[in-house]
Amino acid sequence: MNQNNVDFTNNPYYQLYLKQQSQQFKIGNMPYSYRIKLLKKLKVAIEITFRDKILEALKRDLNKPKVEAELTEIYPIISEIKFAKSNLRQWMRKQRVDTPMSMFGSSSYYIYEPKGVCLIISPWNFPFNLTFGPLVSAIAAGNSVIIKPSEMTPNSSALMAEIIRTVFEEKEVALIEGEVETSTKLLQLPFNHIFFTGSPHVGKIVMSAAAKHLASVTLELGGKSPTVIDSTANIDKAAKRIVWGKFMNAGQICVSPDYILIDETIREKFTKACKKWIEHYFTNEPKTSDSYGRIVTDKHFNRLQAHLENAKKLDANISIGGVVDKASKYIAPTIVANVSEDATLLKEEIFGPILPVLTYKTLDEAIIYINKKERPLALYIYSNSKRNIDKVVKNTRAGGTCINNNVIHYANHNLPFGGVNNSGIGKSHGYYGFKAFSNQRAVVKQHTVGINELLFPPYTNFKEKLARLTIKWF
Repeated sequence: MNQNNVDFTNNPYYQLYLKQQSQQFKIGNMPYSYRIKLLKKLKVAIEITFRDKILEALKRDLNKPKVEAELTEIYPIISEIKFAKSNLRQWMRKQRVDTPMSMFGSSSYYIYEPKGVCLIISPWNFPFNLTFGPLVSAIAAGNSVIIKPSEMTPNSSALMAEIIRTVFEEKEVALIEGEVETSTKLLQLPFNHIFFTGSPHVGKIVMSAAAKHLASVTLELGGKSPTVIDSTANIDKAAKRIVWGKFMNAGQICVSPDYILIDETIREKFTKACKKWIEHYFTNEPKTSDSYGRIVTDKHFNRLQAHLENAKKLDANISIGGVVDKASKYIAPTIVANVSEDATLLKEEIFGPILPVLTYKTLDEAIIYINKKERPLALYIYSNSKRNIDKVVKNTRAGGTCINNNVIHYANHNLPFGGVNNSGIGKSHGYYGFKAFSNQRAVVKQHTVGINELLFPPYTNFKEKLARLTIKWF
């Protein structure tokens, strides 16, 4: 039984949870140097000890090119650790704030204290980055953590389990491998905070489970991130950056451009520029390129192939690509035009190397189209018109935005990263990740007799006048 009289004795992970719970105050009260020591150990493991094994696991799970793996998996973790180490002392300090005159005789400040025992459920598309990134924030904030990685990247998950065992004691951080049933069992436990990265559908399940214990959540979800290109944009640069952002990791990125909204007068020019850059990055035979990845599982391959077939049945045109090979889970970088509103490509997050291109006559049309859909994780704008850029930003809502680029906002640890409503709850990275895993605790210290004591009972006519003066002047 726990304090809420819920019986967890048959839960296979309850004893592990209790082990961490029993140590949470000891770990949470350890000094700055202890947290730094853990971060340094993790940094050495990722950057040196297990680096080659990480690259190998990513190649086996996702056919991820070595350079791409270095830059999108290892670099973000190391930079997150460096940023935390540089700023952690300041984050951990008590933060003094002003105290109003009505509380004369006291001082006020707040501290960031660990939330306690946390659960991180991580996805398969960037298995190391999206597991260890949140873990860095959780450690920096002084928590103990249980991790459940994705079963869809088994080589990466097994290696992460080895890294965790090597770097941490089980009371500090533990990793549990398994499938959906494992996540379900873990979500039954009364964690103090849950950090989940995945789809909005599963995010709702996680939030529902957390609500049973009133646990706080950070949900890094996804959605259909639009890219607006107006007639003033530099088309070649736009195509260069969009092709890079869309087809990295074979399009399996939560912040990749999901669909294009482009001024109808420049669509053909944009398509030609995309073809040029696809061939530049991946040759005219991307299947043979060492710079292009694969779809993670047969299930996801079939889902993406079904999207393409559905679009073709509804008279869409495959402008570029469209080639698939089930045996190797290969889908070529694909651009689709004349997509019907009824096509599944426009109704579900694509999460693959297929890019629908829609046209508009006026910018207002594009804005109306965006706002008919759920609020996205990211929104991208390509334009050289300040007026148009401001108009799109002010009249839409999104978790993050890049202007004349895409995806790169994720890499700035000074910025909060996260969605809004359907695309996520809460922010992560850097200071914002530290805050996500911390409770901001308010403290007031009384030094002298408080002026408010003049208003303690019993109430008199004099105190009534004092109350009125307080309302008026303080």
